[in-house]
Amino acid sequence: MTERKPKRRNGGFTLIEILVVIVVIAILATLVAPNVFQHVGTAKATTAKSQIEMISSALDAYRLDTGSYPTTAQGLQALQELPQIDPPTNWRGPYLRKAVPLDPWGRQYVFISPGEVNPRGFDLFSYGADGQLGGEGENADVVSWK
Repeated sequence: MTERKPKRRNGGFTLIEILVVIVVIAILATLVAPNVFQHVGTAKATTAKSQIEMISSALDAYRLDTGSYPTTAQGLQALQELPQIDPPTNWRGPYLRKAVPLDPWGRQYVFISPGEVNPRGFDLFSYGADGQLGGEGENADVVSWK
């Protein structure tokens, strides 16, 4: 009599093996995801601070050329094109390569000149994630004077 050899399985995965892999991936995702998403707010605040520094440098260049910072009425648009309100004589702009960016939360930066905190200069800030004055964590204001 001929001896029968057991059939060899094809090289696939069983349903149990696939389920075990899915469970392991789900456990890893629940451990890693909170750590990743907790840093998103910090990254946005860092981006806002960098943008404020860039805009502040452009405002300083504007002041060197014209003798003063743009007024609140002229706004940050004065960095891109000659202001229509009280145009300065020595404007040599544009002072930014691109248009003034929105803050990382999609809102315009607040520009006050002369400033309330810096009466001899300007106040430039973002209200943070909540879009309101004050706040903590992700909702904290990002300001030019700190």
